[in-house]
Amino acid sequence: MKIQQLRNATFILTLGSRRFLVDPMLSGPGKLPAFKVFSRERQRNPIVALPEEAKEALKTVTDVLITHEHMDHIDRAGMKWIKDRDLPVWASPIDTPYLKKKGLKVTALENGAMDMKVELVPTKHSRGLLSWLLGPVTGFYLAHPREPSIYLTSDAVLTEHLLKTLDRLKPDVIVAPAGSANFGLGPDLLFSVNELVTLTKRVNSKMIFNHLEAIDHCPTTRDELKQRMSEEGLAARVFIPKDGEEMEFLPDANPSVIKNLGIYQPTGRFQKWLTGQFAGT
Repeated sequence: MKIQQLRNATFILTLGSRRFLVDPMLSGPGKLPAFKVFSRERQRNPIVALPEEAKEALKTVTDVLITHEHMDHIDRAGMKWIKDRDLPVWASPIDTPYLKKKGLKVTALENGAMDMKVELVPTKHSRGLLSWLLGPVTGFYLAHPREPSIYLTSDAVLTEHLLKTLDRLKPDVIVAPAGSANFGLGPDLLFSVNELVTLTKRVNSKMIFNHLEAIDHCPTTRDELKQRMSEEGLAARVFIPKDGEEMEFLPDANPSVIKNLGIYQPTGRFQKWLTGQFAGT
């Protein structure tokens, strides 16, 4: 397994012969609106360009995986890039209708797809009313027969359901958003630094933290996060890649076997429609 961080939540995941572009936000700097709504420190997004390595890396992509349809995970530039290359797209069943309407060749990702064990895990993107307004978001557990297992939490905050899911699945690698995003008013949209510490202590997985230093409403920095993980004695299992950096993870000699995968029942189509009116592409 290889993971190449590009920017924000966008990265390339290599599993077997497939190279998945995950959550393609490909716009140039300042091409998207500010997300920090209630603040004088608003900036148009993204606030940094894609790294130089992205141009060549993107040429190798075979598939696209979209965790949810917010514009910092799939923007118009990403849509156009996918359509121009006529690439297959994988997404949660609740997101496939929206993405099909946008003209993408999308298939619902479910257990057995591409000879992988797959579980879709509903997550909470913030808390309370704001979580409801942001709509249902899905995490993905992927277990390729010849690769380490991986869990993409997608945009999430810490919940007991998420922790119990990790206790059961025991993924080898976890990719989690670490920017502690906030609109400037109300609850955080993503894991806080304290929640990331709790999450990392709960599992034996290798942790990859992204969604950092690329959009205006994510205040947590890489240096801050590295320092905290070091203070907690967790640095050996934590990876906080720079944009463009590639990491490789080898399969365990005795991989854990998950016999009973959970079944995802998507709900909240009205929420998805509502989200699309103000947060979608």
